[in-house]
Amino acid sequence: MTLFYTDPIFPRHAVPDGHPERPARMAAIRTALEAPQFAALPRRTADPAPYEAIARAHPSAHLDKLDALRPAEGLIALDPDTVMSPDTWTAARVASGCAMAAVDAVLDGEDDSAFIAARPPGHHAERTRAMGFCLINHIAIAARHAQAAHGVERVAIVDFDVHHGNGTQDIFEDDPTVLYASTHQSPLFPGTGAASERGVGNIFNVPLGAGTDGAAFRPIFESAIVAPLDRFAPDLLLLSAGFDAHKDDPLGGFALVEDDFVWITRQMMAIAQKHCGGKVVSLLEGGYDLPALGQSTAAHISTLMNG
Repeated sequence: MTLFYTDPIFPRHAVPDGHPERPARMAAIRTALEAPQFAALPRRTADPAPYEAIARAHPSAHLDKLDALRPAEGLIALDPDTVMSPDTWTAARVASGCAMAAVDAVLDGEDDSAFIAARPPGHHAERTRAMGFCLINHIAIAARHAQAAHGVERVAIVDFDVHHGNGTQDIFEDDPTVLYASTHQSPLFPGTGAASERGVGNIFNVPLGAGTDGAAFRPIFESAIVAPLDRFAPDLLLLSAGFDAHKDDPLGGFALVEDDFVWITRQMMAIAQKHCGGKVVSLLEGGYDLPALGQSTAAHISTLMNG
């Protein structure tokens, strides 16, 4: 079994008509999880992450600025892609709170794994910059929470979104206690993630061309992601689960399918079983074709549940 975290606040993060990171993403996942095999999946929510926890990844002044920007009505644009509505800031804090609660539950032994379906996503949020649909970096906040609250020494973050998680890299590139590994399309937004970007030896970027399918992806993932992850021997494994690497996604050019996400999940579970007692926490990032998002998320969670 695994744990599933979400909250009614997430669809209330409003965006302009036609925006790909839309509330219907949550409905697509909810519908997919109505299948009989998910009847016993425990559903949970969490309180908003406290400021002191968020401030482990983002300076307090930046958080104060975001809080002050929250509109009383309507929408404001932080950049051409990133908007805030009256409920956005609360939704972002609840997303981080769900990530922290999932880490607590897994590290306390309630279950081996957890998945968080939340929006807005987080992996593009840098230390002091909201961008790419993201306000704050939930996976970074979860990693810092694991270290601060549970004494975890080594956290690994594996990001299989079609876009590079520039924000996660920005937060951890000087910290050898956190490994960040990413497969992503290049060239593509946000334009970062070159293989030469190595941090302090803790960053592993694997840029791949448009059209990359499972047959090409899998051996590269094994050699360039699984191998260094195995050497790092994490105490906790976190996943930035971006299902926009699916062949049907409108914002990417990869050609992965549901079976590829099952394969990735099994690879990650094997690493977790070997090094950290099977402890895996996975957070939704991208995924903008609604049927593909629902089916891919269901495949990922089913694999976490059943192996």
